[in-house]
Amino acid sequence: MSETTTWTVTGMTCGHCAASVTEEISEIDGVEQVDVVVETGAVTVTSATPLDESAVRAAVEEAGYALA
Repeated sequence: MSETTTWTVTGMTCGHCAASVTEEISEIDGVEQVDVVVETGAVTVTSATPLDESAVRAAVEEAGYALA
């Protein structure tokens, strides 16, 4: 069964920002889907197993942004 978690990412301002965050988070093992709402910073991740927040934080930081 899939698990869905929503984080808030700060610093995103455009579609390119969202694409960068989506790309980095998508590389985490088990991630099935990433939905980003630039206006609110909401990043909803659907994964096969619960994700380690530190892995998500590292992916977001690799993209140049931060978890709120």
